Amino acid sequence: MRGTQIHYEATGDYDIIDVCNHYALNFNRGNVVKYIARAGKKDDELQDLYKAKDYIEREIAFVRELRNKEAEDFKDGVVSPYNYNYKDR
Repeated sequence: MRGTQIHYEATGDYDIIDVCNHYALNFNRGNVVKYIARAGKKDDELQDLYKAKDYIEREIAFVRELRNKEAEDFKDGVVSPYNYNYKDR
């Protein structure tokens, strides 16, 4: 489904959500792509860039926390439900 606003318009037969789905991006990563692609097409370009920055920082924090938990569990010899690839979530 395509939106009617100018910032939703793509130059091809696809939309940003199609790209995100094709690459199986999670919520944070998909929003980074979305806001980068839309930057400059709405009133405040910087606002979209700051939103993209916020989502990438959230994803970095999540991946860092997950890795720290996995390393801690490995060190303790604990098998944890957190021991999965973060891309699978």
